[in-house]
Amino acid sequence: MKRIISLLVLSLILIGTVSCGGASSDSEVPTLYVYNWGEYISDGSDDSVNVNAEFEKWYLETYGKEIKVNYSTYSSNEDMYSKLSSGAVSYDVVIPSDYMIERMIKEDMLAELNMENIPNAQYIDPEFKGEGAYYDPEGKFSVPYTYGMVGIIYNKEDIPEDEPTLGSWELMWNKKYKGSILQFNNSRDAFGTAQYYLGIDVNSEDEATWRKAYDKLSEQKPIVQGYVMDEIFNKMSSGSASVAAYYAGDYLTMYGDNENLGFYYPEEGTNIFVDAMCIPKCTKNKELAELYINFMLTEEIAVANAEYICYASPHTLVAQNEGYLETMAEIHPDAIDILYNSAEKIPTQYYENLNEAQLELLNSLWDDLKIESSIGATVYIIAGVIIALLVFVFVRAAMKKSKNKKMWEDIADND
Repeated sequence: MKRIISLLVLSLILIGTVSCGGASSDSEVPTLYVYNWGEYISDGSDDSVNVNAEFEKWYLETYGKEIKVNYSTYSSNEDMYSKLSSGAVSYDVVIPSDYMIERMIKEDMLAELNMENIPNAQYIDPEFKGEGAYYDPEGKFSVPYTYGMVGIIYNKEDIPEDEPTLGSWELMWNKKYKGSILQFNNSRDAFGTAQYYLGIDVNSEDEATWRKAYDKLSEQKPIVQGYVMDEIFNKMSSGSASVAAYYAGDYLTMYGDNENLGFYYPEEGTNIFVDAMCIPKCTKNKELAELYINFMLTEEIAVANAEYICYASPHTLVAQNEGYLETMAEIHPDAIDILYNSAEKIPTQYYENLNEAQLELLNSLWDDLKIESSIGATVYIIAGVIIALLVFVFVRAAMKKSKNKKMWEDIADND
């Protein structure tokens, strides 16, 4: 009986550990688990500041204790949400986009911040607080990290200046560039490209409009080279693709590797977004996480991140920093205009959290689109294998027939 009770207690402990995640360590050195987008922090490469290493150093100097930052990345909001909501892992800091933050707040996945530990939040532009932060209007669960807009990146060597569809979402559907077009590999942004192109509300509750956007994506699918996220950096920088929809800040990074790349915000309108720092409710290091967020908001670190990732910063001291302005001008002559002065020139809309029925519909349509893509590729592969087998059988039969004919001829000669 005692053994059974012990097993039950152990099982309950294990279940509790899994439900709250198993990422945190019981080692002597406390570990802060940070989960962020790929290519989204100054990491020490190319003579940049290694932000996580600097935080570890600052903490040691300030508190006389060692800590470790365990940093990992995701490629989309949906991937981050799926992993975190599964309960299989635990993170202390995550940096989702606005609509995903709204969803996570609704589902009670985020911890309320103790702003006394984050005094540098005072430097966030008021434009990104209150009504400007529709996803977290009271600022209880998030602190803005970056913001930006989605545009179209194109290779000037492949797309002539007099291309009629240049300046519009239509370029992403232009059959002349079949096999050279890259589409988002996340449902919300991919559907957004079709919705903005068609003039559809990206937060619509009308099922028919989502199916209309799905039809547009299905129409585009045969000319798409691939559905990508971080893979876009290599593909566009190397010139192996000609057209892609992506985030403005990442265009500036790619431009540094390939100055033949051009960029524009589609005239029909586009997505504007805010990514913000949050603490999952299951954190085991809440105060340390708040100190990390505050550290990210110090002027030196905020400037280092803004220079490295090339996204617009909601931090007021960044926009006033002369070194930052000079660096951005070196990266691209129009960098500041692209990042900070374009939102007023074209229609923009935020993604909002969808209700349960909308989410189920979106996920279903996205699965259908991707499954059909996989099936299409599989059909071609199977067809190729069948043709190869038929050719093999035909050749072998011909060789056998030829061999038998020669054998009978030899017998006839011997007779």
